[in-house]
Parts: sequence; structure tokens; C-alpha cells
Amino acid sequence: MTTILLVDDDQINVRVFSKVLTKLGGMEVRYAASVEEIIQSVHSDQIDLVLLDVSLPWSYKNETVNGIKISRLLKSDPKTANLPILLVTAHAMQGDRERFLDLSGADGYASKPIIDHQAFIELIQSLVKV
Repeated sequence: MTTILLVDDDQINVRVFSKVLTKLGGMEVRYAASVEEIIQSVHSDQIDLVLLDVSLPWSYKNETVNGIKISRLLKSDPKTANLPILLVTAHAMQGDRERFLDLSGADGYASKPIIDHQAFIELIQSLVKV
């Protein structure tokens, strides 16, 4: 079974993503509520993909971080460099996809809200199989 680490500070998004991933995708969903929880989970659990919100208002090591910085942090760690990361954001403007992927090193991008749930599941499956 595919295990997704869901990282989003909006509880409505957490519930919607969890339902789509578990009910339609047959995936296991774990949740992280801080950078420390993300790092601990990707190092100790069998995580197949990190689903990461771009607009996280979190602090880590006395610095404000968002999903882009967290993605770079994970991609710079040899233990997690190959872990697929899918960025999600409600700030979907033209050109954001390429810009966010370039800045973050993430493997994929999706805009919120997710309208086509099946296409979203297929995107995740394609990233996990890479």
C-alpha cells in the first residue's frame, strides 16, 4: 500500500485530501504538523510520497519556512533526496508551476482545490512509480 505524508495547515484540506487518497486511491495517509514531524516521519516511516502545501506559515531553526523551503531541505538530504514530493497550492497563477518546481526541486505540482480526483490519484501514482 502506498503511504502518503500529508503536510497542510488547513484542516479542511487535510480532511478532503485524506478522504480522496484513502477512499479513491486506496492509500494510507499520515499527517505531519511541523517541520520536525516531517523530518522524523520521512526518516523513520516508510513514506512513498510527501504531499506538501506551498503556503505553510511555519518556523524551523529560527527561520520562517514554507513548502518550497521544506522541499529543498528534503531534497538536499541524501536520505530523502529521492523521495517524491508533490507541491499543492491555492495560489495557481500562470507560470507558478514551473517557478515552484524550479525553486523547490519538487517532483510535481497540483493546484487546489483538486477538481478531478481521479487525475490527482493518477498523478500521485505516476510520481511514486518513478
